[in-house]
Amino acid sequence: MRFATLLLGAAAILSAGSFDVDRARQLYDITEYDQSLKILQAIPVKDGPVYELMGRDYFMNGDYKKATDVLERAVAADPNNSDYYLWLGRAYGRRAETSNPLSALGHASKARQYFERSAQLNPRNIEALNDLLEYYTEAPGFMGGGMDKARATVARIAQVDPSEGHWAQSTLDEKRKEYGRAEEQLRRAIELAPHQVGRFMDLARFLYKQGRYQEAEQTFAHAEQLAPDNVKLLYVRAESYVHSKRNLQTAKDLLQRYLSATISPDDPPKADARRLLHQIEGS
Repeated sequence: MRFATLLLGAAAILSAGSFDVDRARQLYDITEYDQSLKILQAIPVKDGPVYELMGRDYFMNGDYKKATDVLERAVAADPNNSDYYLWLGRAYGRRAETSNPLSALGHASKARQYFERSAQLNPRNIEALNDLLEYYTEAPGFMGGGMDKARATVARIAQVDPSEGHWAQSTLDEKRKEYGRAEEQLRRAIELAPHQVGRFMDLARFLYKQGRYQEAEQTFAHAEQLAPDNVKLLYVRAESYVHSKRNLQTAKDLLQRYLSATISPDDPPKADARRLLHQIEGS
C-alpha cells in the first residue's frame, strides 16, 4: 500500500508538472517571459523540456549567463536534442557579444561548436543551419569562420529548403558586394515561396538599402496585401525608414502600433522597437 501511495504521488507530481510546463509555454509564446519563468522555477522535479524553456526565458530577458547555465542542464538531460544545442549556442553567442574580449573568444567558440552539433544531430534543422551560416560569414578564420564553410552551409540549407537556400546565397553575395546577384537570389526565393511574406520583407529591406525606395515601397505594399495582420511587417518597414532617415513620422506611427501589438518570440523584441523610437526622437 505504501509503495502504491508513493507511485500515485509521483504520478500526481508529474501530471502537475506537465500542466505547468504547458502553461509556461503559453506565456512564453506571448512573450510573458517573467511569468513563464516563475512557473518553471516552482516545478520541483525539472527535466530537459523545463530547463530548455527556462533557458529560452532567460535568453529573451537578456540574462545570457543564466540561460547557458540551465541550457547546459537541458543538454545533459537529453544530449541528442538538436534544439537544446541550438539554444545553448545562441546563448553563448550573445555572451560573446556582451562580454570582454578575452571571454568573448571562448564563448564564441562554444557557440560555433553547439551550432555545429545541433546541425549534426538534425541535418534538417534550418534554424541551426542559418545560425551556423551567420557565424561562418561573420567570424574570422582563427575563430572557426570562413567563406568556404559558409558556402558549404548554403548548400546544406538549399537541400532542406530551396527558397531559404536562395536567401542564404543572397547574404553571401551581398557581403561580397555583388548586389545584382544578391537581388537575383532574393527574387528566386520569392518565385519558390510566393505566399511567404518574409520573402518579400527580405527583398524590400534589400531594396531600401540600395536606395531604390519606390520599388521597396511596392514590395512592402505587396507584403501587406499578402499578410495584413503580420506585426513583424510593421517593425521591418519602420526599421527601413529609420536606417534610411526617411518617412520618420510614419516610422514612429508604425513602431507605436508594434509596441501595442501582441507579438511572438519570433518577432523582434519590443526593446528593439523602443530603441528605434529613441533614434527618431533624437534625430
